[in-house]
Amino acid sequence: MRRVVSVWLPALPTDLVRRHKAATDPDAAAADADAPLVTVMLDGNTRRLGAVDPVAAARGLAPGMKLTEARILVPGLREHPADPAAEAAELQRLAAWCLRYAPLAAPDPPDGLWIDITGSAHLQGGESNLLRDLIRRLTEQGLTARAALAGTPGVAHAMARYAANPTHITPSNQPLDAGLPDDFPIEALRLPAAACDALRRLGVRHVAHIAAIARGPMTRRFGPIVTLRLDQAAGRVFEPIHPIIPAEAITDRLHFVEPLLTADAFATVIDRLTASICRRLTALGQGARRLDLVFERVDGSRHALRVGTARASRDPAHLRRMLAERLETVDPGLGVEAMRLVVSRAEPLAAEQAAASLFAEPVTDLAPLVDRLVSRLGPARVFRLAPVASHVPEDSVQRVAPLTLIRDTWPAGLTRPVRILDPPQPIEAEAERAALPPVAFTWRRVRHRVRVAQGPERITGAWWSDHAGAMLVRDYFAVEDERGRRYWLFRSGAAVPAGAWFLHGFL
Repeated sequence: MRRVVSVWLPALPTDLVRRHKAATDPDAAAADADAPLVTVMLDGNTRRLGAVDPVAAARGLAPGMKLTEARILVPGLREHPADPAAEAAELQRLAAWCLRYAPLAAPDPPDGLWIDITGSAHLQGGESNLLRDLIRRLTEQGLTARAALAGTPGVAHAMARYAANPTHITPSNQPLDAGLPDDFPIEALRLPAAACDALRRLGVRHVAHIAAIARGPMTRRFGPIVTLRLDQAAGRVFEPIHPIIPAEAITDRLHFVEPLLTADAFATVIDRLTASICRRLTALGQGARRLDLVFERVDGSRHALRVGTARASRDPAHLRRMLAERLETVDPGLGVEAMRLVVSRAEPLAAEQAAASLFAEPVTDLAPLVDRLVSRLGPARVFRLAPVASHVPEDSVQRVAPLTLIRDTWPAGLTRPVRILDPPQPIEAEAERAALPPVAFTWRRVRHRVRVAQGPERITGAWWSDHAGAMLVRDYFAVEDERGRRYWLFRSGAAVPAGAWFLHGFL
């Protein structure tokens, strides 16, 4: 199912002014941080407001208002000439920046962005994580942003601008024909201003009112745009997103005389595209870290798949294999008329000598294996464990990228379980004294009699830090029951409740 993100930048012009001022004159920017700011444009011989920031909007200013009236309403108004070219250039830059989330991204002038994340959300940990990360990064760039995710661009666009939640997600199981909420204003349909004015004069103010009008008379009065927007929002008419291709990106495209439909045909094209791309990468001394393969279908829609590499590569066979393994996820629709391969992320890659000597030991490169595992299982399921300087067992390990060089190791004489439970499981233990190991314990309603025990080993938290577990105190015991099974238990010394017993692992 298609999933589209619409990003709205409601204060883009004024945000750009403030960001530029903060970079050139930080003191003045800090002094004017709470002052109302507007951009000014010429309308014939009249100076009007082009954009207003949230502070100015809260005081009653709006785009299109005469500057003289705005100065009367808001004394001390900060003014800056409008710069539509800079705003358009920023939208183009942001659209290229959004390619980090999905292969299909495009500007949505004058103040929005499109991202088609179909099949890409899992790379960011899910749709919610993707939107949160997107908004966070835009905010760090000094931009006010809202975003919405839906099954069609029309619904996503409306939700980003009119939903109560600034990061709205329409459930993927919601039928597309539901369209827009009935109480949304008619502007949510992206109608021309003239059409909206005419509809409001007729008393049509909400989406529900438009849906109740017969299509014939409405089309004769307002043209086909109204019914088109309704059908696009409901998914009855496909609305394409024409993705941006950065000028510096290494890319190649093949167009076909007849549309392609089979995986074998796609694999043949992939052979040619990867060979061409790798030749260009070699000439530039670079290697691919991320590849986007875009399928341009005859109905104007696009399907894209993305693969990444753990290490920069320009090996055609390896890149071809990774792309070919993902072909089963491609829906050709009525046919694919063109395919484009884009290196959306590249890194310098110097030439390597195969071996310094005939008798040199061959070096095993695990990067191709890691890439194939990540492609099949997902990036969250392929990792390696690295030690962390902490005595607390659950805090002494972290997940890192599979090819990360690990220099630190755990102490050789430190006995730890092969499997640690997170969180530790509560048990009922029977012990003669607090300092002694238990003689028996019950876990999951099964009683285990302890035959052999070793300990205690006292582990404490980082008392010098402000961490929540700084005052942690545990006494660990390695025990073996009558059946020969070995467990790692601890008694909490300063936890709540103090003196409670837990099972933390299996030895």
